[in-house]
Amino acid sequence: MTETALLPTAPLRARAEIDLAALRANVRALRGRAPGAALMAVVKSDAYGHGALRCARAAVAAGASWLGTATPEEALVLRARGGLPDDVRIMCWLWTPGGPWREAIDAGLDVSVSAMWALREVSEAARAVGRAARVQLKADTGLGRNGCQPGDWAELVGAALDAERAGLLRVTGLWSHFACADEPGHPSIAAQLGAFREMVGYAEREGVRPEVRHIANSPATLTLPESHFDLVRTGIALYGISPGPEVGVPADFGLRPVMTLSGSLALVKRVPAGHGVSYGHHYTTPGETTLGLVPLGYADGVPRHASGAGPVLVGGKWRTVAGRIAMDQFVVDLGGDEPAVGAEAVLFGPGDRGEPTAEDWAQAAGTIAYEIVTRIGTRVPRVYVDEAAE
Repeated sequence: MTETALLPTAPLRARAEIDLAALRANVRALRGRAPGAALMAVVKSDAYGHGALRCARAAVAAGASWLGTATPEEALVLRARGGLPDDVRIMCWLWTPGGPWREAIDAGLDVSVSAMWALREVSEAARAVGRAARVQLKADTGLGRNGCQPGDWAELVGAALDAERAGLLRVTGLWSHFACADEPGHPSIAAQLGAFREMVGYAEREGVRPEVRHIANSPATLTLPESHFDLVRTGIALYGISPGPEVGVPADFGLRPVMTLSGSLALVKRVPAGHGVSYGHHYTTPGETTLGLVPLGYADGVPRHASGAGPVLVGGKWRTVAGRIAMDQFVVDLGGDEPAVGAEAVLFGPGDRGEPTAEDWAQAAGTIAYEIVTRIGTRVPRVYVDEAAE
């Protein structure tokens, strides 16, 4: 998991500045959107590229009482190294056969179960450990991904209750996930809510007494109060990024982007008209100009699909990636301006200084802002600011 210590005295080749004050403010804003529900801060994939350990601590300091990861390995690191209060619950949901069930039980994790094979494995692990597992049953209400189908729900619920009566597990939660909550008004939203209520109702009539029922992700937390139930799971919104343009911009919800990605110009040089730039010469200079070399590339997570389109702020002006983004570097046409070598090139941030945002890069690359921040690699140091409250 990404960890970067103190800010060095010399300029960095590149840096991803992580504003923990913004993250804490985002947690408080999200809690305000769902005042009757607990909040899970989803810190999977190294907190969407922001650094799981630091972000988890900041989120808990701001009022998150749950943390969520995809894999059990991520959750186990959080429990072992996070320095978190014992009463903070950690849930993980992406299991494959032979996973670290025993370790998860020993660590007090909440583990998700979607099928009979997983229920059998966690029950066997609990018997071996001599401690009841904390299990959350996931219902497939229409996403068609992980989760138990409605036709198999009765079998899974019945077997879970049998294991609970045998002292092997405690069913702590019932949950599901939306397919189209980032498309307000999509008919699948109401259909999934109805299916979730039915499947939860069946489980509770059979005797399940969950601590939490939850289906709301970031877009549902922001726009669907009827979906909040006992717990909301906030991922991308936690980091100040909108789940999608249709939902609104971050400022609409009082959210602020947490990551600012920048680099230091490695070279500035004058070139004549007609000069080819980068592999394949997909860009040639229209006239005499200056080129700036930004020492970031697709090995750092800058998407190659944004070649010729990615926006960068240099010297207070928007520039555009000139030609192809290479593994370690790309070029911007500075239009004759001559900033000093080492000058800052900002790829994205909150937009306060006129810099592009992660959403701008997503549009340039034909993808989503989730991918832009999550793919920033470990070669880029994370520099954390405003940690005082942790």
